Amino acid sequence: MYRIALLGAGRIAKVHVESIVGHARTKLAYVVDVDRAAAESMAAAHGARAVDADAVFGDPEVAAIVIASSTPTHSGYIEAGAAAGKHVFCEKPIDLDSARVRECLANIEGSGIKLIVGFNRRFDPHFRHFKAELDAGAIGKIEQLLITSRDPGLPPAAYIRASGGIFRDMTIHDFDLARHLLGEEPVELWASASTLVDDEVAALGDHDTTIIGMQTASGKLAVINNSRRSTYGYDQRIEAHGSEGILSAGNVPESTVVHGGAHGFTSQKAMHFFLERYSSAYRAEWDHFVNVLDGTVEATPTGADGARALAMADAAYESLESGRRVTLAFD
Repeated sequence: MYRIALLGAGRIAKVHVESIVGHARTKLAYVVDVDRAAAESMAAAHGARAVDADAVFGDPEVAAIVIASSTPTHSGYIEAGAAAGKHVFCEKPIDLDSARVRECLANIEGSGIKLIVGFNRRFDPHFRHFKAELDAGAIGKIEQLLITSRDPGLPPAAYIRASGGIFRDMTIHDFDLARHLLGEEPVELWASASTLVDDEVAALGDHDTTIIGMQTASGKLAVINNSRRSTYGYDQRIEAHGSEGILSAGNVPESTVVHGGAHGFTSQKAMHFFLERYSSAYRAEWDHFVNVLDGTVEATPTGADGARALAMADAAYESLESGRRVTLAFD
């Protein structure tokens, strides 16, 4: 039984706490949050204690920490966890600044702790099946990859203001997924973006509608399209075209019920948002982390994966500002 400390008590922490307490091998020991009342409420609901971070790092019985706090705290908590010998599960991103990410990873190198970054889509059962089919050569050599990710609506203005922009907040998941599925690193990237959903997004210095293209050294092409508006639910689809066929993973509907009549067939909308759509992915992600703690599997996605996805977000902004393709060179 692994004792776990959860750093954060907000929306994403509420997702992770269910995985922690629902797993037969993990027990929630502590909850930390700047909102002490929120931490106490979550801790009391699950037989844990609300404490300050120092108490977590000073307790030798805590095996691992889950970092689900605000982004500016992530890198510091990773370093403190490593210094205290705690394994780390960190929500994306490690930081909004690539230089700080590199510094953080350098600081924990040699500590012996395991770190995984929360790119949960790798653990979605539909996408895992998709990846397995690709790796088995079901469509031959992959030539094109198309990733669609559209939110049902805009997040609050305060969230947008602190997010680091759509490429670092939203597209970063798709950058990681593209790398994961392509099987080789993109070497060029180009991006376009608009504000079509709400003018307030532009006033906040962000975009709500984007297209990103990329190319690998062997010539594989990938396209990511993002929007902060989807009237039909949370739109999460991928498609790969290869030398011997096509492979696709569609949206997961709210219900499999389909109504047929004289005017045709009507199916249900896609699930509303990530909490519903990726609920099984979050559970599988946590199960993977427990196996990492056991030493039976290698940790993935790694800190390096987090750094590379953020570097791609940086390149997207560089392309947007310059109007040119950007060469990707990962450290």
